[in-house]
Amino acid sequence: MSTRSTTTESPTGVAVLGPQATKLLYLLDRAFESWGVEAGAQPMIMPPLLPVERLAELDYYRNFPHQAVVTAPLRLHGPEAGHEPVDGGFAPQALETARLALPSAACYGVYLYLAGQELDTPQRVTVLGRCFRREEHYEDLRRLLGFHMREIVAVGDREFTEDHLRHFADKVQAFAARLDLPLRKEAATDPFYDCGGSRARLQQLAPVKYEFLYEDLAIASVNVHRNFFGERLAITLHGAPVFTSCVAFGLERWLSALTRRFGGWAAATAAVEQALARG
Repeated sequence: MSTRSTTTESPTGVAVLGPQATKLLYLLDRAFESWGVEAGAQPMIMPPLLPVERLAELDYYRNFPHQAVVTAPLRLHGPEAGHEPVDGGFAPQALETARLALPSAACYGVYLYLAGQELDTPQRVTVLGRCFRREEHYEDLRRLLGFHMREIVAVGDREFTEDHLRHFADKVQAFAARLDLPLRKEAATDPFYDCGGSRARLQQLAPVKYEFLYEDLAIASVNVHRNFFGERLAITLHGAPVFTSCVAFGLERWLSALTRRFGGWAAATAAVEQALARG
């Protein structure tokens, strides 16, 4: 077995994590998942693919066309049937209609799962997703086509979802302090809200997304969606559309930040273990 810890194919945005990198990723993910479970979140597994039609109901392709990745099966019959790639790929005519999407965030599956449901109480869910984003360029573990995202999602009334973000923002900052990992918290814009509509104007007054950055790299974020998903997907609590919020951790980005900060896999893993022990 190769002893290389990480191999990244930068042109295509896919990375192979070796044993040391994998150990650190799992260590971090177990810690973030435990934060959610301690707060009452139910661990779940969402589908790796989501229906294009359902994401379109959420304006996904209008707001995130630059990130979207879809998948389609090969045509098996007819003159345009595709059986062998040409120049490293299959031409569009060799593919059937793309009806499934590779999600760009782990929380979409949660909201689609809850669609049409009347909730008795507010809920928290935590998921580990394999996420995919088309980028203009890819860079080591900092910017990938395919990556892991741990999310802790809150679904309930406004107060519940806002408390969720405050709680986990504090958790992120306390963990970073124990790690001696300097992070800065910055408001970020989110194209999830129509850039010409009232939601965007409200976002300018009350930001809906904050990122935690190490140097120039966002490794975690807290996001509030107000009642957008509740309205669009008919998710209700006591007869009213729910509010939703989530905290998200880009795990490969954490690996990048930690190895830059501590100089290598062994030192980064030791620092995380010590920080968790002090927590």
